[in-house]
Amino acid sequence: MGKSKTGTAKRDAEQTSALRNLFLNVLIFILTVLILYMGYSLFLKINGVKKPINKALLTEQPSDIIQAEVLNGCGISGLAERFTDYLREHGIDVVSMDNYNSYNLPETVVIDRSGNKANARKVAKILGVKNKNVIQEIDPNSLLDVSVIIGRDYLNLKPIK
Repeated sequence: MGKSKTGTAKRDAEQTSALRNLFLNVLIFILTVLILYMGYSLFLKINGVKKPINKALLTEQPSDIIQAEVLNGCGISGLAERFTDYLREHGIDVVSMDNYNSYNLPETVVIDRSGNKANARKVAKILGVKNKNVIQEIDPNSLLDVSVIIGRDYLNLKPIK
């Protein structure tokens, strides 16, 4: 009888040990997968892998609401405010107005930031900016649709005429 109790206890200990080993192996596998996923995410973040631009945004129809910023690139005081008022009167949502990093811009430029160049063309038409001065610099981090940088040709544009 003593042998059977010892044999049962030994089998129970072996089963417990096997169960613990199985649990630890599963835990190690899960942690390894988690570490690999986090490492891959970090690799993508560090290397700046960009998400593809939504092709649906690259349309030729202007949005109902166009959000814009107006930047003074010629140094004439009060000009950004005058352009802001003019754009707002024509239904453009101007969310910010400031000075550009330089006052030497020869011509006014309208920049598409969202991928819908029709928005930039509409703003350019409202202001009287030439089509050649409508450019596209998509910024996926920007909440703006359009940036307007006022140049030294401001006297030829509609807000001043």
